Amino acid sequence: MTATANDSATSATPADPGRKVEFPHALVLIFGMIVLAQLFSYFLPAGEFERDGRRVVPGTYQAVEAEPLPWHAFASKIPEGLGAASDIIFFVFIIGGALGVVRATGAIDALIGFALRSVGGNRVLLIGGTMGLFVLGSATIGMAEEYLPFMPVLVTLCLALRMDAVVALSIIVVGYGIGYGGAPLNPFTVGIAQDIAGLQPTSGQGFRWILLTVLYVVGVHHLLSYARKIEKDPSRSLVADVDYSEGFELPKDTAMTTQRALVLALFAVTIAFFAYASSAWGWYLKEMSALFFGLALVTGAVAMLKPNRVATEFCNGVAELAAVAVIIGFARTIEVVLSDARVIDTIVHGVAGPLGQLGPSVAAVGMAVFQSVCNLMIPSGSGQAYVTMPLMAPLADVVGVERQVAVLAFQFGDGFTNMIIPTNAVLMGLLLYARIPYQRWVRFLVPLLLKIYVVAIIALAIAVGIGYA
Repeated sequence: MTATANDSATSATPADPGRKVEFPHALVLIFGMIVLAQLFSYFLPAGEFERDGRRVVPGTYQAVEAEPLPWHAFASKIPEGLGAASDIIFFVFIIGGALGVVRATGAIDALIGFALRSVGGNRVLLIGGTMGLFVLGSATIGMAEEYLPFMPVLVTLCLALRMDAVVALSIIVVGYGIGYGGAPLNPFTVGIAQDIAGLQPTSGQGFRWILLTVLYVVGVHHLLSYARKIEKDPSRSLVADVDYSEGFELPKDTAMTTQRALVLALFAVTIAFFAYASSAWGWYLKEMSALFFGLALVTGAVAMLKPNRVATEFCNGVAELAAVAVIIGFARTIEVVLSDARVIDTIVHGVAGPLGQLGPSVAAVGMAVFQSVCNLMIPSGSGQAYVTMPLMAPLADVVGVERQVAVLAFQFGDGFTNMIIPTNAVLMGLLLYARIPYQRWVRFLVPLLLKIYVVAIIALAIAVGIGYA
């Protein structure tokens, strides 16, 4: 999942695989922000807004008295941050364990392998159908690094159809970037952001499903246009000089067995049931954790895995997301520090002044720009939500937009920039797999990102206009 892979921010630039470009790990960056938050608390005046429930009442900011934080707050507040985020941390552990069991059955590999084999020689099906699969996987359960093993076979298929590795890479990267940016259900980004903003889980998903469809069409059209261009003139390929004569084959064992088909059906039913239950009955983290734990047990039984194997794979899945859980706790500590110093509303008040004068629609776009910049430094979607949403949610109240719009702006900033930022470990790994120099990928992607951000700006204006809540 991107939440996992993005938390690693050290990568090699594909243009020169032997040279390491070091960038601070997400945990280093977030710890630095904890220290900065404490330092800011000594210089910023304490102040608070009045609140109606969890919502800020605009125009009610006033100065208050506050004790300065102790010198060791940057360390002593970390356990408080972990405790404050305990519900989402344990949810991450359980869903990671459940997905570990599902992956162990080979069902996910079988699904993607089946899709790739089914396209035959049809270019439109390969691009549109396979990208759609990746879009849905990322939009619903936050998949991303699970796609890495399929990079070689996609390159092979694209070369056979007189396309290139850029097309193959785009099917995955544009798929998961759009999936995250327009996600209706992703629990690791939308779910966390909505929880922080005090919104009903999965609320507003109808608008995001429509948006996701529009973004998908834009992505497929851009990619098909490039594919047709290089079909007519192969020399126009961005990787015409790269050798792809060996090293590209299908991952082992992608047969679609009856057991794997049943596992996939169970998985789909689980997601659909949660989407209904969260809307109809208000289910969220506790219920979803129980649902996915049950999925792990039933999946193990259907696949006839021994109890010890189920336990092992569950623990392996938990271990894969341990770094995510730690980063979530550290990120939550920033809010704890600012809240205890009573300066978080001061920051919101200071930012709201200039944004509020621009009007709600422009303010919403400003939020998306801010989130996009943050994603360069904090490429973990879940970590970024805990860093920025405590500020963005009350800011939305002050500048006159719905908090659901602030969540949408967060999604755009997190998801779309994942397709280009060099701190995204999934992207850099895929570039290495596909043997595509980073600067050539940028040349391909920038025109598409411009199209996507035009759609995003229009979507934010519509969301503000209709009172998207």
